[in-house]
Amino acid sequence: MKLRDFFCTKTIVPELQARDRDGVIREMVRALAEHGAIDASHADAIARDLIKREKQGSTGFGKGVAVPHVKHVHVPRMMATIGRSAHGVDFSALDRAPVYTVVMLLSSESDPDAHLAAMGKIFSHLQDDKFRRFLRQADTREKIEDLIIEADANDAEAG
Repeated sequence: MKLRDFFCTKTIVPELQARDRDGVIREMVRALAEHGAIDASHADAIARDLIKREKQGSTGFGKGVAVPHVKHVHVPRMMATIGRSAHGVDFSALDRAPVYTVVMLLSSESDPDAHLAAMGKIFSHLQDDKFRRFLRQADTREKIEDLIIEADANDAEAG
C-alpha cells in the first residue's frame, strides 16, 4: 500500500485557519467535501464522529502530530488528507505540546482491515523525524504532495 493510494492531495490544507481542535477537524472535513471526496451533506456527521472519537482519547500522539481517524458509513472509500498549522493547535496530545501537522484518515465501515493497514503506513512515516520536520515546514499543497511521493519512493527502494 502506498500513501498515494488513499491520500486526496487536492484536499490538503497547507495553512489551517482554525485555532482549536474541533475547528481544525471541521475545516479539514470541509476541504474533503469541497473537493468531492465526500458528500457535502454528510460532512457535519463525519466531523461530529471525528470529534466524538477525539473526546474519547486524543489522537495527538506527540511530536507535533495528530492523526484523527474514523470509520464511517458515509465514507465511500478510504481517504486521507493533511492539514498544517504554523501556530500550533491544542489537541490534548500525549506530550502536551501543540500539534502542527494533522493527518486525517477516513474509512468505510465495511473495510476495517484497510483502515488498520493505512494507519500503520501513516504511523510508520510519522515516526521518522525527518519526514515530520519536512511536513511541518512544507507551506504549500505541492510541497506536501512532493513529500508523500518521496515517502512512497523511499518505501519502494527499501522494499
